[in-house]
Amino acid sequence: MSAKTTVKWTKGMSFEADLDGHKIIIDADPSVGGENKGPKPKPLMLVALAGCTGMDVVSMLTKMRVELEDFSIDVEANLTTEHPKYFDAFTIVYTFKGKDLPMAKLEKAVNLSQERYCGVSDMYRKFASIDHKIVVVE
Repeated sequence: MSAKTTVKWTKGMSFEADLDGHKIIIDADPSVGGENKGPKPKPLMLVALAGCTGMDVVSMLTKMRVELEDFSIDVEANLTTEHPKYFDAFTIVYTFKGKDLPMAKLEKAVNLSQERYCGVSDMYRKFASIDHKIVVVE
């Protein structure tokens, strides 16, 4: 299986990406000629990371019969200062909400995602460190 996208310049610094039939507008900050019509390209990497690991975790917890009231993933990345600027470290915070959530199962699902299943995490580890923590809210 492969992946493909077409990204078309619309005007200024704005582009429209077509990804699997979904349109994504990418733009730059006004300070560099953009109009802020959509996200900048690099921060979309954080979305890819959160989405990949989040889907893994939800899938595994469902199989483990863990019922969540809510679940969110915060990803923060450190951007280097020299050109070409890139993310060299990611921190993922998994926040679970629910009653009597089994910490051992939460940890197992997160660790399996990070160590075995999340392809985005695996790719990013080739150029950056990835740390994570789990927060439980009752």
